[in-house]
Amino acid sequence: MKIYHNSRCSKSRNTLEILKDQNISFEVINYLENHLSENEIESILVKLNIQAIELVRKNEKLWKEKYKSKTLTNNQIIKILHKNPKLIERPIVTNELKGVIGRPAENVYELLD
Repeated sequence: MKIYHNSRCSKSRNTLEILKDQNISFEVINYLENHLSENEIESILVKLNIQAIELVRKNEKLWKEKYKSKTLTNNQIIKILHKNPKLIERPIVTNELKGVIGRPAENVYELLD
């Protein structure tokens, strides 16, 4: 199991605590420090079963100023997320087969059943 984590985000910290309380093995990925590759983002999207636009933090200033008014393909959005990881919705928790966005943090329980 992996959590794509931002320590400054309360939802991310709450989700991390839930995982710790479950006494399961998981890896913490600090995606702001170690940018995700485009392939990693694609893999996450498959596990979440969503389109790239659904992974975007649309209220971020950068998105509003540079991308909001543009018509972008899935691949273009993946490239944007790769270059600008702060635009990635958080936290994301994945296992081998699927994933969830921890908003709310309790969504992580879907992976623990």
